[in-house]
Amino acid sequence: MSVDRGLLGEYVRIASVIAIYWVVSITTVFVNKTLLSSDIINLDAPFFITWFQCVTTSVICYIIILFSKAFPQVLNVPQGSPWKSSVIKKMLPLSILFMLMISFNNLCLKHVGVTFYYIGRSLTTVFNVILTYYILGQTTSLAAIFCCFIIISGFLLGVSEESFTESFSLLGTIYGVLGSLSLALFTIQTKKALPFVENHIWLLSYYNNIYSCFLFLPLFLFTNDLSVLMRNPHLADAQFWLLLCLGGACGFSIGYATALQIKVTSPLTHNVSGTAKACCQTVLASFFEDKKPWLWWISNWVVLFGSAAYTSVKQREMERARLKQGLLTNA
Repeated sequence: MSVDRGLLGEYVRIASVIAIYWVVSITTVFVNKTLLSSDIINLDAPFFITWFQCVTTSVICYIIILFSKAFPQVLNVPQGSPWKSSVIKKMLPLSILFMLMISFNNLCLKHVGVTFYYIGRSLTTVFNVILTYYILGQTTSLAAIFCCFIIISGFLLGVSEESFTESFSLLGTIYGVLGSLSLALFTIQTKKALPFVENHIWLLSYYNNIYSCFLFLPLFLFTNDLSVLMRNPHLADAQFWLLLCLGGACGFSIGYATALQIKVTSPLTHNVSGTAKACCQTVLASFFEDKKPWLWWISNWVVLFGSAAYTSVKQREMERARLKQGLLTNA
């Protein structure tokens, strides 16, 4: 009975983490869409918005660390210095991938609607299979590869249907594919980097965003973003800075929620969870955007079916591997 309760508690913990990720991620997407291309703000400066979110997240992390120092009995957060050469050497590759991931995500979101954002970034699982083979040397079964082809067919159908609409953006689609690639790389690298910070999510988020502040600064200063920011008519409005700060808080939350989900599950589960979340996000966005044809919706369900089938295949493969390992251990 105690084993069953422990297993139930573990399932509840995992489900809670996934639910937190869904809420935070969907909120972040809609807030970023408002910042990037809406009549309220209309700020055509994606690198500034991303840099501001990284700065905000770094400040929040630093405040939490200071609070932990002052009141360790209330909050116990690990201490660490992002300026040590050993830390920089280990964490900088992850921060570069983090920068690429959120840059491509925001650029994709800027050029496409929230409904198509799901399809545009639906190839993460496919890239995860390819990268797992080339980086980790792990092969994939034919059944899993077939599921990937289902996802690819759904992606191609969705792009084909979207191309007939006025909202279609080839550039946004390319950014979505690059976002999927960078996300797959980021999740694999996150799983490898977590042991270095002893699985402390706060510390990982702190390091990541501190380095990203410096990585994004040249992009913000030496592109058109700075002049766009200075010319924005809402620059002196309180609502403008309130939304920017809200976007920064969302940036902090999504970074923490992403790392936490990867920590308690796996890169594969995180990618599939992100795909299912994006499907829910698409349905929500459809209430605010133009109606889509039935083939367009079928493409979404094809991608979701392919992702779910892939998860089922991988789960059965892992169960067989554990069973085989158990038999070898008992032999």
